[in-house]
Formats: sequence, structure tokens, C-alpha cells
Amino acid sequence: MSVLLHLVEPAAWRAALDAGAVRPPSLAEVGFVHLSRPDQVHLPAARLYPGRRDLVLLVVDPARLTDPVRDEPGVPGDPASMRFPHLYGPLPVTAVVAVVPWLPPRTPALPRPDDALGRALALQLSLPVRRSPRVDDVPGGVAVSDPRYAHSHEDNRVLLIDPVDADTVEAVVTQVATERAWPAAVATLRWPGAGPVAAALGRRGWAVDETLVMARTGPVPVTDDHRTEVVPQHAVHDLWRASWRHELAGRADLDDVVADLVGREQGNDRVVAVHDVVVREAGRVVASGQLRVDGATASVEAVLTDPGYRGRGHAGAVLDRLLALAEGAGCDLVVLEATADDWPRHWYARRGFTEVGRSWTVVRPADPARPAPRTSASPYVGRPPQVGATTERIR
Repeated sequence: MSVLLHLVEPAAWRAALDAGAVRPPSLAEVGFVHLSRPDQVHLPAARLYPGRRDLVLLVVDPARLTDPVRDEPGVPGDPASMRFPHLYGPLPVTAVVAVVPWLPPRTPALPRPDDALGRALALQLSLPVRRSPRVDDVPGGVAVSDPRYAHSHEDNRVLLIDPVDADTVEAVVTQVATERAWPAAVATLRWPGAGPVAAALGRRGWAVDETLVMARTGPVPVTDDHRTEVVPQHAVHDLWRASWRHELAGRADLDDVVADLVGREQGNDRVVAVHDVVVREAGRVVASGQLRVDGATASVEAVLTDPGYRGRGHAGAVLDRLLALAEGAGCDLVVLEATADDWPRHWYARRGFTEVGRSWTVVRPADPARPAPRTSASPYVGRPPQVGATTERIR
């Protein structure tokens, strides 16, 4: 059976992540949750949310539903012969294998439940879109902008989903960056086989980072290591600040950049469930990692250790706790991104993560006299904590 879809407002989905299930008003009113097949979803979207582009599609694996699904007529105005799937019970968040922004007229990419790369890309693409105050269509994808965090590449960039050539990338990203007054022109190339386009841009002077998309399935390690704890995110901020200050030492705008890179993180928990894990020594946070849960898919982010506390197993303890949290949340897939030309990818591979795909991020500063900083498609992740507090370059 193909995937089923449920269109929902982002706030309702975020509440469902805490509650464990989606319970729309229809469940109490008529006893079921309205679902659609991919060729039907435009009908309820046009009827219930005309002109809206701030919604999300929940991609549901019907095999994970425990309550019955019945094909029944829609509402007056739907084609008379068309039958819609109705779920006679709440929609468990663990049956949702991907959450995709609804951006008509763009046709959404709907990953299969067994498509690890598709699910990983859906999460990594949709998170910046869902938290962004401004999303614009561009050839091949969308541009996200957030002037509150002007120095964050994560929040001010072009996300390219469909194949385009190097000339198009350069023209589109340069135009958007100029119009939005970004400090740098940034694009992430997410379609399979985008490497030659990224290489062509590199020959034109763009800084290029190749990133591995890695995924892990199966049981998590059983450990009795009690050194980790789950904490409010503010408990990790000092470690993050120290990491960024070390990484970006010498910049005249260091305080502003670090404030943006730390401050932006508060936006994630508004759209997905975020769990921050730390290790302390003498009461001080010396290692941390973050898990972002979005239905049945989770991502590992922000893993780092203070350089003075390396070699004590803190990295493995943090990662094991993150994986256990993902399992406890019912996630069957955990993903992350790792820099392709650095050794940490091997560290993750030894812990069960395998490469399922690649992406490329290209950067050119607004001021050509200033060298383009190396970037990475995801903040922090890619360098395990043994590297120390210097984790990723400017984002």
C-alpha cells in the first residue's frame, strides 16, 4: 500500500509530538481522522486551507497503524466516485515517517517508509523551512530567510531540491543574497548527483563542503553508563559559546556571530521535539549532544566535547543516550550529517551509522575580498566530541 497523508498546521503537529498522537477535532466529532492518498490531498487543502503555504504533510506508513482504515466517501463537492481513507482512531506519531512542508504548486517529495535517504532529506530540508519566517520559491527549490539570525547560514540560504546547473545556482543564490542583504551567498544542493555542479562552482571561487548523510537503524547499545543527563537547552549554551569563540577567534564581529549561532537554536523545539544531553564534571557541562525527533525519524546534532576532557568516553556516552532516547520515542531511523573529508565519519560508522547519500553546501561571501568560510550543511554534527570544542566552521 502507498503512503497516506494528513495535512495539519505545524503547531498541532508539535503538540502531537508531546502527546504521542494526532487527535484532530474530527476524531471526536465523527470518530475518525481524515487521511488522503497522494493524488487526493490537494482537495482537502483547497477546501480547508485555501492559499496556505505554512502547513505540513504528515507522511503515514499504513503498516504502522493499529486502528482500522476504511475507504469512504468524502464531503459534498468531492468527486462522487472518490473514496478517502479514514482512520478510526488517533494517528500515532510513530506512524509518521516524514513531515513535508506543503508549498503549492510545488509537488512534495514523499519518501517511502524504507527510504532512509528520502526520510533523512525530508527532515533536513523541512526543518529550516518550517521554522523560517520567510520562504520563497526559487528555481529548483526554496530560499529561507531569518533576519533575526543574519550570521546563520542555516537560517539564510537557498535549499535546492531539484537538479539545476551551476549558472542557475550562481545567479539565483547571488540574487537572493543581494535582495536579502545576507553576509554571504549560501546554497545547499540536495539532489542526488549534485557533486559536479558543486565542483563547477568551486572552480568559480565558491567554497564547497561535501557532506555525508548517514543513517542508523536497528537496536541501540545497551549501556549502564549513568554519566549522561537530559537538560534544558540553556544548560548547554556556555559550551556552545566556547566552541564557537574558539572556532571564530579573530573576527571583528565575533560577539554578534556567536549570539546568532546560539540564539537560533531556540527555534528548533517549536517545530520538532528537541532533547539535549550532557555530561558534567565537577558540575560543569563538558560534553553535549542533541536529538531532534520528528515522528518516526530522529536526527543527531550538536555533538561536542570540551577539549580539556577528551579521551574519557564522554562522546560515546552522549551518543548512546541520544540513541536510547530515539528508541524510546519510537523512532526506527536516526540520521546525521558528517563532513565527507574528515575522520569523524569513521567514528560514526563504528557506531552503526552508514552512508546513504551526500549533499553539498556552497558559500561565497558578499565581500569578495573576504575569504569564504568553510561551512557544513548541519550545525555542529560531523565532528565527534573527541575533536574538542572546535566542531564546525561558521554557519
